[in-house]
Amino acid sequence: MKYYITTPIYYVNDKPHVGSAYTTIAADVLARYHKQQGHDVHFLTGTAEHGSKIAGSAKAAGQSPKAFVDKNVKFFKKAWEALGISYDDFIRTTEKRHEDAVNLFFDKLYKTGKLYEGEYEGLYCVGHEAFIKEEDLDDQGNCPDHGKPPEKIKESNWFFRLSDYGELLRDKITSGALKISPEIRRNEVLSLIEQGLEDIAISRRTAKFALPLPWDKEQTIYVWLDELFNYCSAIGYGKDKKKFKRYWPADVHIIGKDILKFHCVIWPALLDAIGEELPKQVFAHGHFTIDGQKISKTLGNVVDPVDLVADYGADAIRYFLLRDIPFGNDGDFSHTRLKDRYNADLANGLGNLVSRTLNMIQQYAPDQDYQANNKILPREVKSTLKLVDNYIEKLEFHHALAVIWSVVKTADNTIEETKPWQLMKGGKEDRAQKVLAELFQILLAVNKQIAPFLPDTHAKLDQLLSARPIKKPSDPLFARKA
Repeated sequence: MKYYITTPIYYVNDKPHVGSAYTTIAADVLARYHKQQGHDVHFLTGTAEHGSKIAGSAKAAGQSPKAFVDKNVKFFKKAWEALGISYDDFIRTTEKRHEDAVNLFFDKLYKTGKLYEGEYEGLYCVGHEAFIKEEDLDDQGNCPDHGKPPEKIKESNWFFRLSDYGELLRDKITSGALKISPEIRRNEVLSLIEQGLEDIAISRRTAKFALPLPWDKEQTIYVWLDELFNYCSAIGYGKDKKKFKRYWPADVHIIGKDILKFHCVIWPALLDAIGEELPKQVFAHGHFTIDGQKISKTLGNVVDPVDLVADYGADAIRYFLLRDIPFGNDGDFSHTRLKDRYNADLANGLGNLVSRTLNMIQQYAPDQDYQANNKILPREVKSTLKLVDNYIEKLEFHHALAVIWSVVKTADNTIEETKPWQLMKGGKEDRAQKVLAELFQILLAVNKQIAPFLPDTHAKLDQLLSARPIKKPSDPLFARKA
C-alpha cells in the first residue's frame, strides 16, 4: 500500500514559526506511522519561492530574489532537522524539475479550451499573493491579516473557467471521493460552491519573480497556481511516469484553513481539467495564537521552533503541540502550558515511569532476561492501546496521545498499588516478579506507540529496554523544568 502525504509549501520570505512547525510535525507523525505499518510512504514538504512578496522582501534585504530564497530556505531545513522531520523529498519552486512540470501543466491546460483572455479589475494582497474582495477588508480598508491596503489592479489576464466545476466538485465532496476534514471545513467548501463559483485569473501581467506563461510571455503564472502544482512536480510529473503513477493521487494534503479554497476548489478543478485524479483527502487545521494574541512580528510574539527545541528538546515540542491542541481546531500556544505539560506528562509521567520501573528491575530482578511477550501484557492495556491506530488514522492526535498516557498512568497506579519493594521485603518475590514483568511489557507497548510522535525518546527507550542486564537510565529521559 502506498501513502503520499504533503504539507503546504512555505513562503521563504521569513523564518518558520510555531504554526508551520505544527503542520509539519503532524504530517511527520502520519508519515512515520504509515512507515511503521510497512506502507510505501512518500512524505513531501518544501518552499514557495516565486512572487511579488518574495521579490519585495529580497529588495528590502538588498539581495536578488534567487540569492534571498537560497539563503532563507536553509532556515526551514534547519528547523525541520531540529524537529526530527523525516521528509522524503523537499521541493523548491525555483528548481528546474518544478518549473518544467509547471510549464507542461499549463500547456496542457491551455489546450483544454478552459482558458480565455479577459480583463481583471480588483484588489490584490501581496502578503497573501492572492486576489481578495472588498468585503474581506477591515474598517480602514486594510487586509486584516497584514494591516496594509491591497493593490488596486486593472489588467488583461488569462482566466480559467472555474464556474464550470461547481457540480463536479459538489459530487466529489458529497460522495467522499474528495474527503475534506474536519467536517466544519467540508461544510465551508460546500457552502462556497453553493454560492456559485466565479472564473479565476490564472496569470498576472505585472507580477515580479514569477514563471512566464508558455504561450504568452508577457504574462506570468499566478503564483498560487505555480505553487499548487508542487504536489505533482515533486513525484515526476511529465518526466518519471512510473514514479508519478506510483504515488499520485495524494492520500492527504495537510494544510491550514486559510488556504482551504485553493486546495479544495481550485486545485481539484485544475486537476480534473487536465485529466488527472483528485487528491483523496484534504485536512485543514486551525490557526494559532500566542498567549491569546495573534502571531505578529509587530507584537514580537513570533515563536521560533528552533529556540523551543534548544530549551525543551524536539520530542517535547512535538508532544505538546499535538497533545494540547486538537488537530483541526484553532489553538493557542502558551509557554506556561508548555512547561506545565512537559513536567506533568513527560518528566513526572513517562520519564518517571521508565526510571522507577527499570530501577526496580535492576535492583530486584537483575538476572531476569525479559523478552517481548504480549501474553503478559494486561488485557485492559491491550484493549486501550488498540484505540491508538484508529485515532492516528483519523488525525485525532490529541486523542491518540491521551490514550497512550492513560496507559502510563495505569502503570504508575500499578506501582503504587502493588508496591513491588514491599512485596520483595515481605518474601513475595514471585508476585513482585510478575508485577515487574507486566510493567516491562507495558513499557515495550508504550514505546511502540510513541514511535511516530516521539522518535528520539523511542530510540532511547528502545536501547534501554533491549540492554542486558537492564539498568535504569543514567540521565532522566526528561529533566524537570523549574
